[in-house]
Amino acid sequence: MFARHISLVLCAIAFASPAAYAAAPQQQFASLGDLQLENKAIINDCAIGYRTIGTLNADKSNAILFTTWHTGTSRDAAGMLQSGALFDPAPWYVIVVDALGNGVSCSPSNSKSQPGPAFPQFSVRDMVDSQHKLLTEKLGIKHVRAVMGYSMGGMQTFQWAASYPSFMDVAIPIAGTPRLTSSDMLFLRIVEKSMLDDPAYAGGRYAKNPALPMYNLLFAMNFDSPAHRSARTAPKDFEKFFRESQASDPDGTDANNSLWQIRAVLGHDIAQGGKLEDAAANIKAHIYPINAAQDHLVNPAPPIAFAKLRKEDATILDTDCGHAALRCAMPAMKAVVEKALR
Repeated sequence: MFARHISLVLCAIAFASPAAYAAAPQQQFASLGDLQLENKAIINDCAIGYRTIGTLNADKSNAILFTTWHTGTSRDAAGMLQSGALFDPAPWYVIVVDALGNGVSCSPSNSKSQPGPAFPQFSVRDMVDSQHKLLTEKLGIKHVRAVMGYSMGGMQTFQWAASYPSFMDVAIPIAGTPRLTSSDMLFLRIVEKSMLDDPAYAGGRYAKNPALPMYNLLFAMNFDSPAHRSARTAPKDFEKFFRESQASDPDGTDANNSLWQIRAVLGHDIAQGGKLEDAAANIKAHIYPINAAQDHLVNPAPPIAFAKLRKEDATILDTDCGHAALRCAMPAMKAVVEKALR
């Protein structure tokens, strides 16, 4: 899911130096006007950010949609995708969309009429609906070869398959889930409370983006598995690791943006409280979930069970990297993704 840690992992994969960022595809925006959400609230003057890689062919059959992770941006994702680490982008027209609330698309941090705490709370389903509007109404694309994404992007991928079951041929949710477990919720609610209880957060009305050291520590503790952290950080180096884990990136994501996306994830359930069996039966696309066995942020049990409901195979990565499985198991992921795209 989670911003600073995922961005560091993916930037390392993409060798995303400032020069690499400069070579990223151009940031584009599409105005959706006033966007009504599923809770009936309205985001005023909502613009959706996106970047494209490659060329759309004549019959528009080579489009792939890539959705961003928690607070991740299309710039972050484009470097990794351009590197070919996850799949060869050459035959494809890849559309990388900035999810609602990431600070590029309409968000608490950039809204002129609904800034900060005044910004409406959106859902993962709203993220997907806004992306559907972008593709169909602004880009003229009615069908894609695949939808895929990592972490919160994997959750959007599951939601895409549920909301628009015939829109894609394949859905590839990586480190995502169709529905949160109570363990997932517990972690996110503790993260939420760590933000709300921090005086620097000031109810979301801060003058300067707060550092939120406890928020950072919670992700540092859960992003890797215990085995991986123990192997990577010797006891003699622990104090340095602990100190650095509390530090915030001065150019890091806005706290309200992070919280609004976390709350969207907390409500994520493609069955909307109903039976996952019914949701699974309605999906027309082939689904290829990829999860790490020791993920401490997104429990791999629901996507494994969901694949079984559909008599499809889930890929379970045998790595102790936890949610950072991209760092340790990219070749295995790439093999699954490229097979799914054939």
